[in-house]
Amino acid sequence: MGFFANLDVEGYDRQYSDKELLQGIGAYFRPHARRLALITFMLVIIAASSASFPVLVGRGIDLLQKDDNPALMALLTVGVFIVGVIVWLANWMRRRLTVRTIGDIVLTLRTDAFRASINHDLSFFDQYASGRILSRITTDSRDFGEVVTMVADVTAQFITALILAGFLIKIEWRLALGVFLFLPLLFLAASALRKMMRKYTRLGMRAMAVVNARIKESIGGIAVAKNYRQESAIYEEFGEANEDSYQVNVRRGFALSAVFPLLNGLGGAGTAALVYAGGLSVMQGIVTAGAWYLFLTSLDRFFFPVLNLAAFSAQIQAGLSAAERIFALIEAESNVIQTDDRIPPPLSGDIRFEDVTFRYVEDKDVLSRFNLHIHAGETIALVGRTGAGKTTIAKLIARFYEFQAGRILVDGLDIRTLDLAAYRKQLGIVSQAPFLFSGTVAENIRYVNPNLSDEEILALASQIGDGEWLETLPDGLQTQVGERGGRLSMGQRQLVALMRVLVHKPAIFILDEATASIDPFTEWQIQQALNLILARSTSILIAHRLSTVQAADRILVIDHGTIIEEGNHETLMALAGHYATLYNTYFRHQSLEYVERARELAD
Repeated sequence: MGFFANLDVEGYDRQYSDKELLQGIGAYFRPHARRLALITFMLVIIAASSASFPVLVGRGIDLLQKDDNPALMALLTVGVFIVGVIVWLANWMRRRLTVRTIGDIVLTLRTDAFRASINHDLSFFDQYASGRILSRITTDSRDFGEVVTMVADVTAQFITALILAGFLIKIEWRLALGVFLFLPLLFLAASALRKMMRKYTRLGMRAMAVVNARIKESIGGIAVAKNYRQESAIYEEFGEANEDSYQVNVRRGFALSAVFPLLNGLGGAGTAALVYAGGLSVMQGIVTAGAWYLFLTSLDRFFFPVLNLAAFSAQIQAGLSAAERIFALIEAESNVIQTDDRIPPPLSGDIRFEDVTFRYVEDKDVLSRFNLHIHAGETIALVGRTGAGKTTIAKLIARFYEFQAGRILVDGLDIRTLDLAAYRKQLGIVSQAPFLFSGTVAENIRYVNPNLSDEEILALASQIGDGEWLETLPDGLQTQVGERGGRLSMGQRQLVALMRVLVHKPAIFILDEATASIDPFTEWQIQQALNLILARSTSILIAHRLSTVQAADRILVIDHGTIIEEGNHETLMALAGHYATLYNTYFRHQSLEYVERARELAD
C-alpha cells in the first residue's frame, strides 16, 4: 500500500458519476442564471471579435495586393484597434461578473457544507477527525472555486472554437475537414489521462485533509506535548503526513505536466500536415495566398482553444474531485433520525427511558432494555466506574446519539418526534471540560441570551459567593478567556459555564462534573451556582464530588448499563453495597469527617 495506506476513505464518502456531479454543481449555478447569461453574451462578443481579427487581416492583405491605397491601410489599422478595444472591454466585464458569481457560489457551497457538518450528531465527530472535515469546508471549496473559474475560461474557449470552426469551413472546407478529422485524436489523448488525474487529485485532497488534521490535533494538544517533551514526535508525525501529501501531489503534477506537451506535440504535427497541404493548394491555384494566410492564422487561433479544451478535460478532474468530497459531506446521512418536527411546549422535565437499548458499535450494548423514570424537578446523581454508561444516559437525553430500541419520553412526548433545535433550547449542558469560546467572560455568559445586560449578569453573579469570583478576574466581566478558556483556571471555567446555564434557565440540566481538583473556596462557589440551577430544573448530574452526590434527591449507581442500586446517600451507605464501596474508594476523602480525622492523625 505504501504511503497511500494513510489516505483512507471516510465512511460517508461516495463516488459520484460525472453526470451526478454536474447536476449538483448546476444546482448552485441556477440561482445566478441571469448573470451567467450575461457572462455568456460577453464570451460570444469576445469570441466573435477575436475570430474577426484574422479575417480582417486576411481580407486586408488580399485587397492591398490588388490596390495599395494608404487610406485602406489606415482603415485596416483602425479596424484592428476597434476589435482590440471591444475584446478588452468585454473581457473586463466578463471577468468582473465571473469573479462575483464564483464568489457567491463558493460562499453558498461552503455555508451548506458547514451547516451540514454542525447539524450532524456527536457520533459523526467521534468517528471522523475534525481536521479532515475542516479541509473539505475550506480547502476543497477553494479548489472548487478555482476550477469553476477554469470552467468559465473553457466556455470562452469553446465558443471561440465554434465561431472559428465556422470561419475555417467558409475559407476552405476541404482543409477544414482535415482539421476536424484530426480533433478526435486530441480528445482521446486527453481522456486517456482523465482517470489518472481524478485518482491522484482525490488522493491529494485526502492527503491535505490528513495534514490539516495533524496540524489541528498538534496545536490543540501542544500543552500535553510540551509537558512530556514530545515536540519531536508530533513534528515527525506531521512530517510523515506532509511527505504523503508531497508524494501524491508530485504524481498528480507529473500527470498534469504530461497533458500539454502531449497535446501540443499532436497539435504541431497536425498543423505541419495542414501547412503542407495548404501550400500545395496555393501552388496549384486552388486558394489565394491571402486565403491560405487567413486559414493558417485562423487555424492557430482555433487550435489554441481546442488544445485548452482537451487539456481542461483532465484538469477539470480537480474540480470534480473537490465537488465530490464536499457533496459527500453535505449529503452524509445523520445517525439521529427524527420521525416528526413537533415544537415542544415549555417542558417540566419529566423523563422516561422505556426498554432503551443503545450501542456505539455493533454487538456491544452499552444499555440493554434500560428503564428509568426521572420526575419533573427531581435531581438525580449518576455514579459508577468509568465506562458504566453514565455519560451515555445524559447524551441520549440530549439526543446526541441514536438509540437502537425502546423509547425516551420527555413530558410524555417521544423525543424522536420533537424538533431538535426547539427541544435543545430547553436544555442546559455543562461538560466535564467546560468549553468557552474566545472572547470575554460576559460574551460567554450571554452566549444563549445575547440581550442580557452586564447589570443583570452582575446581579446573578453576586448570588455566588457574593460575586467574589469575579474579583479574581483581572478585568471582571471583560476578561478575555482565550482559546477554549485557556486563560482561566478550571474552577473559573466551570463558574462561567454554570453562569451561562443560569441565564439560560433550562427545563432540563445535565452536568458531567469535572474530575480536576479545585480549591475548597472555589468548590463552595461552584456548589452555590449548582444549587441555583438545581432549584429551577430537572437535573441529571454525573457526579465526581461528594457535595454534588449528597445534594441529589436520588442517587443511581450504574454498572455495565444497569441500575444496580438507588436511593439517597444514607440509604445506600446502610446497604453496604456497591455505592458504599465507591464512597470509600472515591468520595470518602472529600468528606469533612475524613479531613478532620486526617488532621487529628497528623497532629
